Amino acid sequence: MTITAQDVQNCARLSRLAIDDTTAQSYASGLDKILAMMDVLDDVDTQDIAPLANIHEACTDLRADVADTNIDKDSFQKVAPNVQDGLYLVPQVIE
Repeated sequence: MTITAQDVQNCARLSRLAIDDTTAQSYASGLDKILAMMDVLDDVDTQDIAPLANIHEACTDLRADVADTNIDKDSFQKVAPNVQDGLYLVPQVIE
């Protein structure tokens, strides 16, 4: 499959974008390269390859998500930058 500058112009028109002919030709060339690479990848034999659940070879086991009642709130709030009435105060980020 080959993508032409006219194909790019048609997609641009449908998207309500203004693209000049030079840019459309550049995009068409880049898209053709991507599709050519997909053809190369399509030829790779992956029959005996198991799908990945994670891109990392080793996964870290997560701890159980349980409430811990042994947390010393006062010691944590002593080192917090701003505390009022037992609550942590944070700077306002939305005006």
